[in-house]
Amino acid sequence: MKDEKSFENNKETTRKDKLTKSEKIKSKPKRESFIPKPIANRMARRIIFTTGIPTLLGMGIFVLSYVVIVKGIAEIPPSLTLTSSALCFFIGLLGLSYGILSASWEDSPGSLLGLEHIGPNIQRMRSAFKKPSPKE
Repeated sequence: MKDEKSFENNKETTRKDKLTKSEKIKSKPKRESFIPKPIANRMARRIIFTTGIPTLLGMGIFVLSYVVIVKGIAEIPPSLTLTSSALCFFIGLLGLSYGILSASWEDSPGSLLGLEHIGPNIQRMRSAFKKPSPKE
C-alpha cells in the first residue's frame, strides 16, 4: 500500500516536470504594467518619429559625405561630418525624452505636439521616484 502511494506521488511529480514550455508560461501569474498599453503605444509612435528621423539623418550624413568625397564633388573635413552627425544623434536623444514626456496619459490622444503634457508628465515621473514618507 505504501509503495503504491509512493509510486503515485512519483508519477505526479514526473507529470509536473514534463509540463511543456507553453504550459509553464501560461501558469505564471501575469505582471501588471505600470504604463497602460494605449499610452505605451502612443509613446512608441512619438519616439519612433522624434528619434528615428534624426538618427537616420545622422547615419545619412556619413553616407552622403562618403559619396561626396569619393566622387570628388567636394572636400569635406572629417570634423564637419563628425560634428553634424553627432548633432543629429543628440537631437535623436532629446527626441527620445520628448517622445516619452509629451505622450498623453488621458483617454484622448491629445494634440499633435503634446507640449501641454510635458509638465504633468514630469510631475508624474518625479512622484514615481520619490521615496515614500515614513509613517508616524
